[in-house]
Amino acid sequence: MRIYNILFIDASGEGNYEKDKNQNKLREQDIQRIVETYEKYETVDKYSYVATIDEIKENDYNLNIPRYVDTFEEEELVDMDAVKENIANIKRELQEVERQMERYLEKLGL
Repeated sequence: MRIYNILFIDASGEGNYEKDKNQNKLREQDIQRIVETYEKYETVDKYSYVATIDEIKENDYNLNIPRYVDTFEEEELVDMDAVKENIANIKRELQEVERQMERYLEKLGL
């Protein structure tokens, strides 16, 4: 008995189709990429994955594509020191604006 690997292709990612009003459209280049990936039967980062039968067994024969094709994008790290500094600058600017408003209101006799 011959055991085959299974190729999973996730063409749902950004740039793999054209967005339309009510449904997405595969363009010629999108179809060509799918066909080329199938012909090469290869793993392509964030697009396709060749799974062994053992991997499929480990996943209880679940053939859900995201289980095999990792399309997760790492989020950019937030520089908390820069955020704190930005907030402090905004607070200082706000205090200055409030002082100016008080001076204007005082001149107007309000």
